[in-house]
Amino acid sequence: MNKATGNGPLLQVENLSVAFRERVVARDISFSLERGETLALVGESGSGKSVTALSILRLLPPAGRHPSGRVLFQGEDLMQASPDTLRQVRGDRVAMIFQEPMTSLNPLHRIERQLVETLTLHRKLSKEAARKEAVELLDLVQIRDAESRMSAFPHELSGGQRQRVMIAMALANKPDLLIADEPTTAVDVTIQAQIIKLLLELQQELGMAILLISHDLALVRKMAREVCVMQDGVIVERAETEALFRAPQHPYTRHLLAAQPQPKGEIKTDGAEILSAKNLKVWFPIKAGVFRRVIGHVKAVDGVDIDVREGETIGIVGESGSGKTTLAFGLLRLVESEGPILFMGRNIDKLKRRDLRPIRREMQIVFQDPYGSLSPRLSVAEIVSEGLDVHDLMKDEGERDAAVVAALTEVGLDPETRHRYPHEFSGGQRQRIAVARALILKPKLIVLDEPTSALDMSVQAQMVDLLRDLQRKHGFTYFFISHDLRVIRAMSDRIMVMRGGKVVEKGTADQIFENPREDYTKALLAAALHLEVAHLEAIRQ
Repeated sequence: MNKATGNGPLLQVENLSVAFRERVVARDISFSLERGETLALVGESGSGKSVTALSILRLLPPAGRHPSGRVLFQGEDLMQASPDTLRQVRGDRVAMIFQEPMTSLNPLHRIERQLVETLTLHRKLSKEAARKEAVELLDLVQIRDAESRMSAFPHELSGGQRQRVMIAMALANKPDLLIADEPTTAVDVTIQAQIIKLLLELQQELGMAILLISHDLALVRKMAREVCVMQDGVIVERAETEALFRAPQHPYTRHLLAAQPQPKGEIKTDGAEILSAKNLKVWFPIKAGVFRRVIGHVKAVDGVDIDVREGETIGIVGESGSGKTTLAFGLLRLVESEGPILFMGRNIDKLKRRDLRPIRREMQIVFQDPYGSLSPRLSVAEIVSEGLDVHDLMKDEGERDAAVVAALTEVGLDPETRHRYPHEFSGGQRQRIAVARALILKPKLIVLDEPTSALDMSVQAQMVDLLRDLQRKHGFTYFFISHDLRVIRAMSDRIMVMRGGKVVEKGTADQIFENPREDYTKALLAAALHLEVAHLEAIRQ
């Protein structure tokens, strides 16, 4: 049964402003949300969407404050609520799916403990009943082998699986209001379609309201009844969804709707071989019993052949948990693997850690979760220059600072922000910092693990252009992992399709997109096309 009572809007935000120290990042935000309805906040990275959502539950970091405004939930002003009242509201009447599941899940606790804790805290279930319901929730959000996954730690799950665990935790107590901050960012197109269907079904069943924060305009058009467009901390346009997509009024809204990564055009596959592997395997042992005997293996990567050439981009696609990221980690020797690996003509699969260190300057990685991979204790300048310290380069402070400024400028960030800390930046800005940290060493190979997943449509297109420009300028070779097939096509020379740890199809980008052979590849492309139809129709208006 829905817990909401009373008349009037379920949520009413009135003239809300958000500031960090003296800098105002959102100004006079006002909107209301009825029971059972979905309102979307859209806008570029850094426009103020997420801080507005966090303000509803008063979850801003200590430096954040509210110069003005009220947040009325069922008529009660949460800005004035006591800590006890907020504890009752958070996770029960109002739940939130956070943008970065790896930093929102406790890395020291297994999934079972985190799900069961949510259920026992608010619903007073016994541990046995809570555990049974937790397994059902994981089944509900399409996590395979839910029973066995209960014992996993967050780092043992893929990005998409962690996102689905977050969704399960948010839905556990059947909230009146679900705040969904980029709920499908880390998941592939097939799982995205399943999650959209799941959220819509639960919304109808529970009468749940949804505040959706997303850069995915196809998702917004599919889920939201009304849209607020934010730019530089201000709502510049508000309209019913169909009216906004059919006839956007504000120039910024038209800019968002028109943004699309452009096809790559030129194809490069004739450079010298940079990296190759034969029959590569990454198997993780499954242990059980008092003595933790190995009773089986998770075959995350199971017999993959790959070669990557100088200046080329290899795109890797597949469902969440298919082995894409593990393949990259295995190639870079970040996890134990089996099978020969050649990097720049040298066999690296048997090298010890000490011998690998000089080689690592030539192979860098941009991780999927930019917040989790950036130390909160270091400034941006310290983060970007960290590789220079590790490899004992540029000891002169002036030279180091100039290199940091150049790297931040290349990725489109204001170098004057280099003395700030990661929490002061949006998700998209943090991803640019991660790219700057990789490119400052001018490596031969860069692994890009979902580098555009945290970015809105317009910034995605800018990032694709940026990465291609950097590749042309510096001759980088990219190993590009993404669930976004538009971005994959815009970036890739060749594409490998993975499923269950194996490569099921590979070929040039044109071959894969225009003439796929395998049913699985066809299903991926069909799901992507289905989700994009609304967005493409809007662009043609």
